[in-house]
Amino acid sequence: MTILVAYVPRPEGQAALDKGIEIAKRRNERLLVVNATTGGAKDEGAMASVQDVERIEAQLKEAGVLSEFKQFGRGKSAIEEIEVLVTALQPYVLVIGLRKRSAVGKLILGSVAQEILMSVDCPVLCVKAH
Repeated sequence: MTILVAYVPRPEGQAALDKGIEIAKRRNERLLVVNATTGGAKDEGAMASVQDVERIEAQLKEAGVLSEFKQFGRGKSAIEEIEVLVTALQPYVLVIGLRKRSAVGKLILGSVAQEILMSVDCPVLCVKAH
């Protein structure tokens, strides 16, 4: 089976990556790390930079787990990309990072984590940054 990690270049994304590596090592499973945005200017903060990608790939290699990093910016939302991967791969677990937001912030902007929790058909592990 596969451990799927939804990565964003923020502390909560790193927390999800760290937990995904931990689970993949413990279960001796394949790890797929995905960074997905629509590719538009409004998503610039969610797209991993070249330096981020190099750092992640080095971390995955050092961890010694069978792993792959994929980055999508092809017009679909991160939620759509993750839904497609979950349907195709049927992962053991999807690991996502959470950040603290106010109730008003969630009401106005919505919550990607909440949408993922409501839409995917696999276990989801939510982790917080340290």
